Amino acid sequence: MHIIKIKNKIKKFNKVISIEGDKSLSIRWALIASQSEYKSKSVNLLLSEDVINTLKCLRRLGVKIKMRKNFCEINGVGLNGFKYKKNLILDAGNSGTLGRLLMGLLTHSKKTIKIKGDKSLSKRDFFRIIEPLKKFGAEFKSNFGKLPITIKGTRNPNPIFYNETRGSAQVKSSLMLAALNTNGETIIKSKKSRNHSELLFKHLKLPIKVLKKKNYDLIKIKGKKKIPALDYKIPSDISSCSFFIVLTILTENSKLIIRNVNTNPSRVGILNILRMMGVKIQKKNLRNYKGEKIADLIIKSTKVIKAINCPSKFNSSAIDEFLLIFLVAAKAKGVSYFKDLSELNEKESPRLKWGSKILNKMGIKNILTNKSIKIYGNPNLEIENKIVIKNFLKDHRVFMTSVVAALVFGGNWSIANKEAINTSFPSFLNKIKYLGAKIH
Repeated sequence: MHIIKIKNKIKKFNKVISIEGDKSLSIRWALIASQSEYKSKSVNLLLSEDVINTLKCLRRLGVKIKMRKNFCEINGVGLNGFKYKKNLILDAGNSGTLGRLLMGLLTHSKKTIKIKGDKSLSKRDFFRIIEPLKKFGAEFKSNFGKLPITIKGTRNPNPIFYNETRGSAQVKSSLMLAALNTNGETIIKSKKSRNHSELLFKHLKLPIKVLKKKNYDLIKIKGKKKIPALDYKIPSDISSCSFFIVLTILTENSKLIIRNVNTNPSRVGILNILRMMGVKIQKKNLRNYKGEKIADLIIKSTKVIKAINCPSKFNSSAIDEFLLIFLVAAKAKGVSYFKDLSELNEKESPRLKWGSKILNKMGIKNILTNKSIKIYGNPNLEIENKIVIKNFLKDHRVFMTSVVAALVFGGNWSIANKEAINTSFPSFLNKIKYLGAKIH
C-alpha cells in the first residue's frame, strides 16, 4: 500500500495539458473490434488496468492483439468467433464496464466461462445484468448476484424486449452487444444514460434505431449483421479531465486549457452543474468525430461559487464526477442539495458515503441519507488539521478527489492506496505535479 502526503496548497498556474483516452470508449472499442472479421486500429487507447484487463480477456478468448505504446491493433474474430478451452476463467479486475459488457458478448458462448473480479468489483451488483441476459437464453450461476459468476451461452439467443430503469449505460450496452448475436430485433426501453455504444453502432452502420423520448430512449437492434473494421482515435476522457477542471476552479488566479476532450452531451453533466454554480468554462475548436463531440476546454478560477439545488436530470451524465462536485459545493456560499443518488453507492466504493466522509474530515457540515446529501458551504474554508484517507476499497475516484481537496483547501493529508489510479488514470499524479503540486 503506497501512501502519499500533501502538506502544501497548490500555487496559481497557467498551463495547457492533454489527458489520456476515454476509458469507456477504450473498452467499448476493444470489445466491438473483437467482433469484426477485420483488423481494427486505435490511437490514444487508455493504458490503464481496466483497459489492459479488457485486452487480456480478449486474448484468452482467442483474439490476436498487437500493442505499441498507445497504439493498438485487434484482429477481430467475427460474431460468436471466440475460441477458448473448457473451464476458462476471465478476470475483470476492478472494471464493472468490462465485467458486464463481456457477459453480453458471451450469451452465445458454447462452453461455460467463469468471470471474476477484485475485492471491490466482487461487492457490486450483477443481478442487474444477469436477469436481462437470461431472457436471451444464457444460463448463470452466481454468488447471490455477485462475482464470481459462471455463464453458459445458448446456440440461438432470442431477441428480447427489456425495460432498463436504472439509467445504467453498462446494462444497456451489454444488452446491445448480446443483441448482435440474435436472429431478430431486440428492443431496449432505456432510461437516459451515456450513449457511446449507440454512437459506435451508428458509425459502423449496424442496424440500430434510437427513438429519443422525454424520459427514455427506445433502442431497436437487428442481429447477425457483419461488423466492419473500427479505426478510432480515442478522445480525452471528460471524467479524468474533471479533476483538473475542479482544481483550476478552486485555485486562485489560475487558468487551464485541456485539449481534445470528449464533450458528448450524455457525459458533461458536471459542466452543466458547474455552470449553475457560476463557473464559466469555454469550449473552443468544436468538432464532430465519428458521432462524438470533441472540444478544447478553457477553465479559469472562480471567485464566487453559488449553492444549488441540483436537478436530478443531470445525475446520469455526471455520475462519476459527484465527489468533485461536492468539493465545489463545499466552497459555495449557501446550502447545496443533491438527490436521487443511490446509484453512487453501487460504484467501486459506496461513493455517496465517501463524499460525506471526506467533507466531514474537512470540517464541512453535511446531512446524508441513503440517496441524497445536503452540503453547507464555507467560502472561507482553510484546513489546518491532519486528515487521513484510507480503507476506501482502492476506489480511484476517492483517491484523486482527496488529492484535489488537499491541494485547494490545505491541511496535512495522508492518502492511502496510490496504486488505485492505475485502474483509470495512471499518469494522474505526474500531470498534477506538472501544474506545480508538491506531493510526497
